[in-house]
Amino acid sequence: MSTEPSSNALEYSVSEVSHAVKRTVEDAFGYVRVRGEISGFRGQHGSGHAYFALKDEKAKLEAVIWKGVFNRLKIKPQEGLEVIATGKITTYPGSSKYQIVIDRLEPAGIGALMALLEERKNKLAREGLFDPANKKPLPYLPKTIGVITSPTGAVIKDILHRLDDRFPSHVLLWPVRVQGETCGEEVSRAIHGFNTFSGENGFIKPDLLIVARGGGSLEDLWGFNDEAVVRAVANSSIPIISAVGHETDWTLIDYAADKRAPTPTGAAEMAVPVKRDLLSFMDDLDRRHKSAALRLIDRHKNHVTNLSRALPKADTLLALPCQRLDALDGRLLQALNTYLAKSKAEFKQLSTRHSLDRLSLRLHSQRQTIQGFENRLVHGLERRHQQGKNRLTACSSRLSSRPILLKITNTNEKLQNFQATKYRAFCQLIKLHQAGLTKLSDNLRLLSYQGVLERGFVLIKDETGKPVRSSKKIGTGKEYKAQFFDGEALFLGQRKQTGVSKPKISKPEQGNLF
Repeated sequence: MSTEPSSNALEYSVSEVSHAVKRTVEDAFGYVRVRGEISGFRGQHGSGHAYFALKDEKAKLEAVIWKGVFNRLKIKPQEGLEVIATGKITTYPGSSKYQIVIDRLEPAGIGALMALLEERKNKLAREGLFDPANKKPLPYLPKTIGVITSPTGAVIKDILHRLDDRFPSHVLLWPVRVQGETCGEEVSRAIHGFNTFSGENGFIKPDLLIVARGGGSLEDLWGFNDEAVVRAVANSSIPIISAVGHETDWTLIDYAADKRAPTPTGAAEMAVPVKRDLLSFMDDLDRRHKSAALRLIDRHKNHVTNLSRALPKADTLLALPCQRLDALDGRLLQALNTYLAKSKAEFKQLSTRHSLDRLSLRLHSQRQTIQGFENRLVHGLERRHQQGKNRLTACSSRLSSRPILLKITNTNEKLQNFQATKYRAFCQLIKLHQAGLTKLSDNLRLLSYQGVLERGFVLIKDETGKPVRSSKKIGTGKEYKAQFFDGEALFLGQRKQTGVSKPKISKPEQGNLF
């Protein structure tokens, strides 16, 4: 049977055919831009790559985005989103499929971007990131303001210039890109960075943040619609003013910020008040405060005046207490007179009890008593001493042994010591009685009229020696005796004459001084 080939065509292996088709497709197309709707996107694969398809009404094209490219994409693929994909057409020999390896992805027109923006806005709103209850109030006069924007644009200059015009403040600039694929990541990192300032790292934590950018198209402002930026703004502990684009430009950061400014200049105006207006406001407050204080004082004055009219007069209020005081004053004077009379009576009674004669008699009695004690004590001591000596003599004659003699000697010494002790006690007793006599003598001298005479007074006595107590009892031509502290003088009495006859001096009589 014949085995000759039925055709002269060359034979290829499956791999050769697959590689040949791959080279043909890649050489024919190269880089292309394909417009279609994303279909079958389920997120990134475990390897980080993304697999999906682009389709239109009539065809479907497989697509793949490698991990490194996916992280750099400005617009991430979403199911049903119409996009324009730029990449290279190639084949996958493992399944005999052709596909596009995407390097760049962008929405297919403004309508697609707006649809994506609206979907993202609704998602974040459902999470409560735009809730007005979470908005923080702006500080009235922040000491430090953090600005997140490009360091080379006109925005930072406009903000600084406006702050200097209104109220100069300390500004910290965090430079970021405000356009491009890395814009969202840099802005969110700046917000987190400002919130981590604690003063220990050399930077003061700002009291207020301004995120600013000039105007631009929707694609230019797309970085401020990034979900990471919106979450960073919503979670910031520092109040944030959003000043992205012009007044007609709206981004998702405007909904999450605590305040939206139409322009960067408007953000600076919201951040600080006008210094001149503030000073004028403070002056006005000062004037109003002073005026209110004066009005309050006048009101209180009038109130006090009205209250004083309702009160009784001071004389009326004090009349009864004054009357009581007068009554008490009269009672006090009467009580003082009564107390003085009572004191005089007590003193007179006391002076009667301590008269000169009684004190002299008592002094004489005490002296006799002390003399008797002294005589009895001396006599008793001498008699006892003699009796002891007699007994000792009798005992010494009967006793001759040495121990007995030693005992007698000791007894004799004790007797002598006892005699000395008794004598000292007797002397001490005499001193005590002498002190008592001295005290009585001083009292006698104090109460005696002799002390009064020593102070310059004179005692007038009649012919019987009785004191003359009134000038009416002095008779004319009668002889009277004037006793001084150092002697006596005789004179004749004359009632009607103002003077007194020349006294006749006599020698002092002994015994008349007391």
